[in-house]
Amino acid sequence: MTRRLISSGSSFEREIGYSRAVVDGDWVFVSGTTGFDYRSMTIAEDLLAQTEQCVQNIKTALEQAGASLRDVVRVTYILPKADEFPQCWPGWYKSGP
Repeated sequence: MTRRLISSGSSFEREIGYSRAVVDGDWVFVSGTTGFDYRSMTIAEDLLAQTEQCVQNIKTALEQAGASLRDVVRVTYILPKADEFPQCWPGWYKSGP
């Protein structure tokens, strides 16, 4: 089975052997993604802006792996304050799935 690593340019990839995504057979694993913008090397202070950048980072990794957001089966959010979750997806959260 062929395993392929997807890189985002994060310093963690060089320092601790981390990969934005790993393609293993028909599976694509994306993990540890934050709202850090690797083009500007910054992170927004606003939670919604961070969330949008995080999703863009995931989308980019999936595209490099030959997949898309439509292929996502499971997502786990980690927020310092759970009550801030509605800010992450204001349209979806207010109207329901």
